[in-house]
Amino acid sequence: MTNLSVNINKVATIRNARGGNVPDILKVAQDCETFGAQGITVHPRPDERHIRYSDVYTLKPEIKTEFNIEGYPSDKFVDLVLKIKPTQVTLVPDAPDAVTSNAGWDVKANFELLNDLVDTFTTHGIRTSLFVGTDLANIELAAKTGTDRIELYTEPYASRYPVNRDEAIAPFIAAAQQAKNLGLGVNAGHDLSLENLAFFHQQIPWLDEVSIGHALICDALYYGLKETIRLYKECLK
Repeated sequence: MTNLSVNINKVATIRNARGGNVPDILKVAQDCETFGAQGITVHPRPDERHIRYSDVYTLKPEIKTEFNIEGYPSDKFVDLVLKIKPTQVTLVPDAPDAVTSNAGWDVKANFELLNDLVDTFTTHGIRTSLFVGTDLANIELAAKTGTDRIELYTEPYASRYPVNRDEAIAPFIAAAQQAKNLGLGVNAGHDLSLENLAFFHQQIPWLDEVSIGHALICDALYYGLKETIRLYKECLK
């Protein structure tokens, strides 16, 4: 079974647009769990334009499923993760002003940093995942950091899917197989949707987790949150 982790950043974006606490991200996170999501993902950024660092502290004691914190490993982020001790930390190479994640790690260029971070988080009992593309040599280096999992950056797949889904998925199958052969767990995320998720999962059925935010929250405007989560989980059967 591939777990569905719902990224609630976009819910916080709506809240922050008006101030106050509507929508209540804690209630939304709890509802996602009630409706069947197996995890909650947050990605706090330095400017706190959506999820705030204070939100992470509010969410932690209330999350009953897996709690995944993703972000660039600044000193402030690392300190947050070590204090919260989520189920999983996903390290991404975002610049501080990035609108959204748009690339995976160049592991060779950042090997010492990532190796040290993985060691630190592992020592504190936190599962680690590195956000990467499909380059096989890069994934091999990721395994050498000692990380538990990788998360495949799936925007290239989503972009090419409407044109030729077999060509779109091919490098991701190879990458996921490489990770599996190296003993790594495989997560995936970015631009996965009701349109392309089922095919992705059919071709890589050993996925551990998909993390989905933007598309899922947009779909919830039409279908409602409960039905949307059901539809996404149907894609993962």
